[in-house]
Amino acid sequence: MEKHDLIVIGMGPGGMAVSAMGSAMGLDVLAVESHKVGGECLNYGCIPSKALLKASEAASIAVNLKKYGIKFAGKPAVGDPLQIVRDKVNQIAGPRTMKMFDKVKMVLGKGKARFVDAKTVEVGGKNYTARKIFIATGTEPFIPPIPGLADVPHLTNVNIFAQKDIPKSLMVIGGGGIGCEMAQAFSRLGSKVTLAQMDPYLLPYGDDEAGHELEAAFEKEGIKVYNRTRIEKVEEKRGKIITHTDRGTFRTDKILIATGRKPVLEPLELDKAGIKYGPEGIKVNEKMQTNVKHIYAVGDCNGTVLLSHAAMHQGMLALMNAMMPIKKFKRNKYIVPWSVFTKPEIARAGLSEIEATAKGIKYTVIKEKYEDYGRTIADGEPEGFVKVLTNGRGKIFGVTIVGEAASEMIHEWVLAMQKGIGLFDIMMMQHSFPTISLLNKRIAERWMMDKMGSRFIQMMAKLMF
Repeated sequence: MEKHDLIVIGMGPGGMAVSAMGSAMGLDVLAVESHKVGGECLNYGCIPSKALLKASEAASIAVNLKKYGIKFAGKPAVGDPLQIVRDKVNQIAGPRTMKMFDKVKMVLGKGKARFVDAKTVEVGGKNYTARKIFIATGTEPFIPPIPGLADVPHLTNVNIFAQKDIPKSLMVIGGGGIGCEMAQAFSRLGSKVTLAQMDPYLLPYGDDEAGHELEAAFEKEGIKVYNRTRIEKVEEKRGKIITHTDRGTFRTDKILIATGRKPVLEPLELDKAGIKYGPEGIKVNEKMQTNVKHIYAVGDCNGTVLLSHAAMHQGMLALMNAMMPIKKFKRNKYIVPWSVFTKPEIARAGLSEIEATAKGIKYTVIKEKYEDYGRTIADGEPEGFVKVLTNGRGKIFGVTIVGEAASEMIHEWVLAMQKGIGLFDIMMMQHSFPTISLLNKRIAERWMMDKMGSRFIQMMAKLMF
């Protein structure tokens, strides 16, 4: 039986973080991956979806130039956007990524790992043991029990990028990040897209105002959105997918299922190791530790936060906790942002208004619109806003940003909330002009200007002058 310092099961973002850091520290790391290094994120999720969105944006720009009578000097090169995506993924997943794991012993494509007992993992008929074991098996698409769905060909994020052609029409079931990004990408590439979901607005885990703003953008682009819609049945007739809903019947060439994720647990045989788990994933404490103290579960497989950057962060925390058991690096001390890369982009950190109200927090909303700022007008990107939940002391409870560069701008707020920095400090920090992130500073300035209206401040000002 082979012995190692660490065994890492799954080489998605969480497993990659543990493996790369552990080997860099000189530890003997064995990493097991039954399919492809990079997991869903690199191969079927974050990276290919962004590549397709960029290709669709280029297609949209070309259409708009033609609409305004702007002609190309020559015939523009037209490529297969889906093949471009596959080529980029292959480029990223090549030697430059694998170089990170030069010091890691890799067991690739030899089968799925399973526990023999709490100390032993078996892969492809061979047993391995280690002082610490990290589970990072991720999630897979959840396919809802819609009548007839199992009997018709359907797309998920796993197979959508393998399509040979852009479908003429596409039904998207689900209004989360995957559903929204793919709806816009395929619409801009020429598909007639319909999106249906049960929730009241797009991106239901976020701010309702942001969801409505995105829906308005979708409607302008010709994407039909049906919220609060129940899918009653799906069937295939004469090469078409027929989706029956309580809002009508839709005929499309393809159907994309984007209704959430479920943890990949079955091949692990967790019961043999005595590891506790449930429908949402492996149960862990704030240190990412399972009930079996030398075994950790990081990323989507523990069901806490289903985001790639959260998986990487959890992998780092888990390894640090395993090395320094006296020092506790707890997951709940760190703010988790999320971003959706539609046009407009949407990003959020901290609480939404609905969550703040449910917690009984007394807050004030400070809001800056993109349409009121010269840079975003000059860029032709006036849609969107920055919205901050705060109070009289400038404490930041939550931030939602809709608009250009939202996914980049949110990080200033993440650091502020994580370090207890308030709006006064944001105001006093110089922001380069005319960056889009100056809108963050304008939020803080508006907060201060509102305070200037108090009778006490005005009385003090008169006394000083």
